[in-house]
Amino acid sequence: MLNIADTLHRWCREVRSFALATVVAVTGSAPLPVGTSVAVDEDGNAVGSISGGCVEGAVYELCRQVLHDQGPPQRAWFGYSDDDAFAVGLTCGGELDVLVQHIDPAAQPHLTAALTDVTEGRPAAVAQVIDGPQELLGRILCADAEGRTHPGTLTGSVQQAVGAQARALLRAGRTARVDIGGDTATCPEHLSALIHVNASRPRMIVFGAVDFAAALSQAGSFLGYRVTVCDARPVFATAARFPYADEVVVDWPHRYLKHTEVDARTAVCVLTHDAKRPAAFPHRARPRRPLVEPIPHADEALPGRLRVHHWRAGVLSQFARNHDSEFAGHSSSRTNREHTNDSVYGIFCAPVNTLRAGHMMLYL
Repeated sequence: MLNIADTLHRWCREVRSFALATVVAVTGSAPLPVGTSVAVDEDGNAVGSISGGCVEGAVYELCRQVLHDQGPPQRAWFGYSDDDAFAVGLTCGGELDVLVQHIDPAAQPHLTAALTDVTEGRPAAVAQVIDGPQELLGRILCADAEGRTHPGTLTGSVQQAVGAQARALLRAGRTARVDIGGDTATCPEHLSALIHVNASRPRMIVFGAVDFAAALSQAGSFLGYRVTVCDARPVFATAARFPYADEVVVDWPHRYLKHTEVDARTAVCVLTHDAKRPAAFPHRARPRRPLVEPIPHADEALPGRLRVHHWRAGVLSQFARNHDSEFAGHSSSRTNREHTNDSVYGIFCAPVNTLRAGHMMLYL
């Protein structure tokens, strides 16, 4: 849905009814992910794509039919059949499950508000019921960055259950399909909802204006992080040295962490062997997910450094246990000036990219 948010927002502001076709499940190979949508308005204007062209014609006709009938949402399945290779289907061999529903913006002002947030770059979540009782199918609920839930067309225990999932996924910054209900104590209706999430860029805070920080900020920017490099030394903490960072801050790390905003997706990367600098970090950053610590791997590492490393590992391990997290150790290859980029990309390919939803602390 959010892949065509600009057009949907304009149609909602114009109170123009439209049919929305959304991919709610994918099996096998498919060109576009769950949550991708096509929309068709009353004048026959179409926007978006769900298959890269394979089934758009059939989806367009189905949208036109739903608009004409103004009936309940419909489901359609598109796949590839060896028995009928010329039928409408996905030549890539995958299967798409598509929900098509009629949207009347006048009856769903909460959707207009959520799309306004999305088009203006603010975090927002739109929950869409895609499986369950017929009377709930296609109903929508919205949540904003302040944790407020706008119930829309959902009520009662269903609203509370779907709203809780929408807020959780908004904090996590990811779109997902979730199963809800089946519990008489909370939500008796068993249903599935697709939570469309527009999240702000996750933060990466890099402490230590060193060569590794330059390579790490470039990799982080490429992967979609909003990168901040922080160091107390103004000679080294300059924008010219870190062109890929969104901001370069001259400050002591513990002071900066005290006043800056971190959330469940923030990556905190500490690139220093200085024992005094990271000492206050565990008391400032409060992770809810695993912490990652590369072991000092240079051949020239002194016993004193190793003692500092083991001390840090013990502090972080205890800190992680106190916050219901796990402590994971990670070793990369020997590093020097010639292998800085290789080492940084190795770090990203191993733990960082798989733990993007949680706080991370890296010590090199």
